[in-house]
Amino acid sequence: MRAERMSRLLALGLLVAGICSVHCLPENVVVKDLHRRVDVRTLASSNTDFAFSLYKQLALKNPNKNVIFSPLSVSMALAFLSLGARGPTLTEILEGLKFNLTEIQETQIHQGFQHLLKALNRPSNQLQLSVGNAMFVQDQLKLLDKFIEDAHVLYSSKAFSTNFGDPERARRLINDYVKNKTQGKIEELFKYLSPRTVLVLVNYIYFKATWKIPFDPKRTEQAEFHVSKNKTVEVPMMTLDLQTPYFRDEELGCTLVELMYTSNDSALFILPDEGKMQHLEAKLTPETLTRWRNSLQPRRIHELYLPKFSIKSNYELNDTLYKMGIKKIFGNADLSGITGTRDLVVSQVVHGAALDVDEEGTEGAAATGIAIEKLSFQRTTVRFDRPFLIAIALKDTQSIIFLGKVTNPSQA
Repeated sequence: MRAERMSRLLALGLLVAGICSVHCLPENVVVKDLHRRVDVRTLASSNTDFAFSLYKQLALKNPNKNVIFSPLSVSMALAFLSLGARGPTLTEILEGLKFNLTEIQETQIHQGFQHLLKALNRPSNQLQLSVGNAMFVQDQLKLLDKFIEDAHVLYSSKAFSTNFGDPERARRLINDYVKNKTQGKIEELFKYLSPRTVLVLVNYIYFKATWKIPFDPKRTEQAEFHVSKNKTVEVPMMTLDLQTPYFRDEELGCTLVELMYTSNDSALFILPDEGKMQHLEAKLTPETLTRWRNSLQPRRIHELYLPKFSIKSNYELNDTLYKMGIKKIFGNADLSGITGTRDLVVSQVVHGAALDVDEEGTEGAAATGIAIEKLSFQRTTVRFDRPFLIAIALKDTQSIIFLGKVTNPSQA
């Protein structure tokens, strides 16, 4: 690949992910709750709002680093936790997840996640996708029957008796469970666990999809990736000639290319103009995403250049969620819906994610863990060779599964 072809800056952002098609509910499917009905897209809109809000916090915290996470995993884990929350603690979690509680009831939110979970786990020959929840419970901790039933019915959660008195053994048990469920992609969700831990909630996601038009590995060559004006790295750059949905957004100064998977789901790559990344990030809203989706039109791209990359991230989300308004779970929490007493507090919210993009397709995994302790122990030629964003979007429900930014694809 000629050096002059690599003259423009590149920043890679893995923005939105979702996967659907045969897995997801048709547009007209609704969730019935008492006398009201909820379209699953209502859930998706709140999830998208939460996704972009969390993305902005993580990008701000790590301005020059790759960002990859699964907003759907984080939101589902927090919604799972909210089953046991009461009063202002419950309101804070649901509003922090961007739900308008004057328009949607708590029951409807949980039923929305229940239907989404079932939709995502529908078997398919064209897409590997699994999403699930689990809870690891201290032997002596007596959970309320209603919490156990709701966890099972609404979030399909399995329960595992765990001895947190041996925190290292408990940590290995949970991490091995997550590693198995994510096909080895998330190896160490928890770095440590306190012996005061009495309950851990876990959500995991794994998916693997194949490009409808794959890249030819023989055309992949080393090329320059411009991390910044003063820094360039060599990366394997894939090349493709195809007709695919395309949009040039003059208003926000970016170019969008959508690449389809064999399942008819897609990845949306967003390439900001040079120097426009921060401006674009500030404009990320559900409305922007909707406008982009409605503006894409088929276009022949004679030369599409996309780096082959593998990125991983690990986050402790306590401070980030606190800044987003979810505060009480870490201090004056009312989690009495779990055990019937107000002596529990969240000590850790951890998240890990990984994404691989190569000539054949995309493989990704993520997991979110919430550790809970007793309160008394509280704590046209389009060249993607400069920073850009990618969105792998759920076709029908539009729920965001992954969100991130890669500023340097050569960094693991």
